[in-house]
Amino acid sequence: MLHALHNDALGKLILRLTVAGLMLPHGLAKLLNPGNLTWIGNTLAAQGLPTVLAYGVLIGEVVAPLMVLIGWRSRVGALLMVANMLVAIFLAHMGDLTVFKDSGGWALELQGFFLFGALALVLLGSGRMAWRPD
Repeated sequence: MLHALHNDALGKLILRLTVAGLMLPHGLAKLLNPGNLTWIGNTLAAQGLPTVLAYGVLIGEVVAPLMVLIGWRSRVGALLMVANMLVAIFLAHMGDLTVFKDSGGWALELQGFFLFGALALVLLGSGRMAWRPD
C-alpha cells in the first residue's frame, strides 16, 4: 500500500502531542485556580488520605505532560499520567464506571482517553521525534 502511511515515529509523535497537549490545560487550570486543589484535598481527606497529596495532580497534569510533549523521559511522564488518572477515577468518577450517556458514549470517555492513551505511551515510548528518544 502507501509506504508513506507506515511511519511509527510520526504516529508516536502525534499520540504524544495529543495526549499530553490535551492533558496540560487541565493541569494549568488547577494551577491557576487554587479552589480546584482545595476540592481535591477535601476529596482526599474524605478518603482518609493526607490533603497534601492534592499537589500530586500538578505533577500528573503539568509536569508529566510537559515531559511527554518535549519527549524527555516520555515513558516516565506517561506513567505519571496513568497514575494521575487512576487516582482521579478512584476519587471522583467511580460511580460513572458503568454509566453511558443518552448519546451512547461512556460517561468517562475523556478520563478513559487520558488513561489508555498514556498507557499506550508507556508501552510505545516517545519515538525518535523526541528531545531524548526512549
